[in-house]
Amino acid sequence: MRYFFNGKIEKQNDIYCIRVPFNVWEVCKLRDIIKADLVLDNKIIECELLPEDKGNYKIHLDDEAVSHINIDQEHKILLHINGSIIQMNQNSPYDFNHPIRKIDHIDVIIQPEDGLCGQTCVAMLAGVTIAEVISVMDCREWQATMGRVISALNYYGIDHSDVIVYTEGQEATLPKCCILMEKMGLYCHYLVHYDGKFYDSNLGVINEYDMSKLLGYLEVKVD
Repeated sequence: MRYFFNGKIEKQNDIYCIRVPFNVWEVCKLRDIIKADLVLDNKIIECELLPEDKGNYKIHLDDEAVSHINIDQEHKILLHINGSIIQMNQNSPYDFNHPIRKIDHIDVIIQPEDGLCGQTCVAMLAGVTIAEVISVMDCREWQATMGRVISALNYYGIDHSDVIVYTEGQEATLPKCCILMEKMGLYCHYLVHYDGKFYDSNLGVINEYDMSKLLGYLEVKVD
């Protein structure tokens, strides 16, 4: 999976690094030192993600990698981490050419209890019940990460971008359909945007959204 965000290169103890703006444990289900590559100023750079604490990571770069880069300014960064999507064990009857349904509208679903917003987003997009999605994702309250959500979209044949865009509260032009992530304490809250409206498993259908709360989004491809 690839992750797009703005970042600044910092120098700490003669080592150049870039902060990763999401919790790697939650999103990728990977730990320890992680091999990755990134695109920085149109150059592909192999790198390592080194853990700091509790899922927070920094990208470490060597002198050669940053020799052509102005480290005093913010840069657009495309990070690629292999093996960061959880694979479902179940055989799916769907694929991107034969999805569970054509997404031409969204029916809002209110989660029955807190901590099921990720499962509820998948249920709204797939047009199924939350209970079915819980079974497919094999996770319950507070366990739905973006990696699990993407794997569930794959199961239902719901096509999506292979890039998660992290806006970190900055203004952004949203695609017609996407899953939004907003930071909520130690967790992320997920909701669906479709054709200018926002479908929140807590609040129902809302017409306006405060973009300063937005951590990032994943585009869901619709006609």
